[in-house]
Amino acid sequence: MNAHEHSPDSRLKQAEKIVSHPEQYKVCEGCGSIVVMRAVTCPSCHAYRFDATAVRVVAQAKDLALRAASSVLSTDLS
Repeated sequence: MNAHEHSPDSRLKQAEKIVSHPEQYKVCEGCGSIVVMRAVTCPSCHAYRFDATAVRVVAQAKDLALRAASSVLSTDLS
């Protein structure tokens, strides 16, 4: 990812997208990442337990939008 994708503005826009359609997402119980509903395992930690309730997805999206990105992705290492 580039620096722009980690910017607070882009994180807020992504959170707004998730909050407007929480039924399309779920929260990984292993690491707290928000993933699309069709994901079988978490791309970040490979866990397979999720919370798909709208309340949890919205709360996690708001929480993640307000803090700095801390994940290291494969694209960050190349």
